[in-house]
Amino acid sequence: MSRIRIKFCGITREEDALLAADLGVDALGFVFSRRSGRFIEPEQAALICRRLPPMVSKVALFMDDDPAWIRAVLSAFPPHLLQFHGSENALDCAATGFPYIKAVPMASITDVASYATAYPEAAALLLDAHVVGEPGGQGTRFDWSRRVQVAQALILAGGLDAGNVAEAIRCMRPFAVDVSSGIEASAGVKDPARMRAFVEAVRGVEHER
Repeated sequence: MSRIRIKFCGITREEDALLAADLGVDALGFVFSRRSGRFIEPEQAALICRRLPPMVSKVALFMDDDPAWIRAVLSAFPPHLLQFHGSENALDCAATGFPYIKAVPMASITDVASYATAYPEAAALLLDAHVVGEPGGQGTRFDWSRRVQVAQALILAGGLDAGNVAEAIRCMRPFAVDVSSGIEASAGVKDPARMRAFVEAVRGVEHER
């Protein structure tokens, strides 16, 4: 099996970001939507990222946020990618000029292929278990037996942890996996043992034929 990229989302602490980098995590997600319990001020996120080594991607997550707020965040925190988790349309997502990931609310969407055609410029689609209007990071999963064939790269999220991520990868064959609550002690506070176990589980399934 080819290498699976890993994104840790909902980073709020420097020590969690540095451990993720040490573990070889590919991307870190910072939540700038105030409705989330994992919200972080952009200036604090920028300070954390100054301590990171190179080659770790920074992702800024928004959910139906005001364009003025998005611009303010991006002026303080220049990311590599944006992630839109709400009902933003393709024009909204492309307006910043940054490459972006669009979350798919799998609890509400039955035809992912049609949904994908509405976001032709998306760098990837993130399949999450939430319904439209709800934030992610709820620790729930969707049916991994659903067949999804789209042009965009697929990122699998929703209820993942060290105990089930291998099964999820075998079922969905994603480009990447995204985890938040599955590596936490509490919202926004990561658990080092769970972080390590998650990465080990992903790396283990990569060696399967």
